[in-house]
Amino acid sequence: MIGESSAVRFGRIDFGRVNRAALANAVAVVRGLLPGGRLEGNEYVARNPLRPDRRLGSFKVNVATGRWADFATGDGGGDLVSLAAFVSGLPQRTAAIRLAEVMGVSPWA
Repeated sequence: MIGESSAVRFGRIDFGRVNRAALANAVAVVRGLLPGGRLEGNEYVARNPLRPDRRLGSFKVNVATGRWADFATGDGGGDLVSLAAFVSGLPQRTAAIRLAEVMGVSPWA
């Protein structure tokens, strides 16, 4: 975990704070995680970066709620931290820390 001291590495993560900050910047967050998608109302439609999608359509993120799903595979989650964890292949804790760092908020409770 780059940039973390051993004193805080094992601290409690405030997932709510990180998710609220991500949701306040949801369009930018999902564009960063899923480049090449498009906004259709409150839905960001993208390709799943973990499989060879040819077209947009089956992978969607609701930018108002943070809920996301890949309707072709059944993968999904309820917030943007889980989306970041999914697309990066990281544990939720690590994804929350990295997402918080990018947004300039503290992940620590």
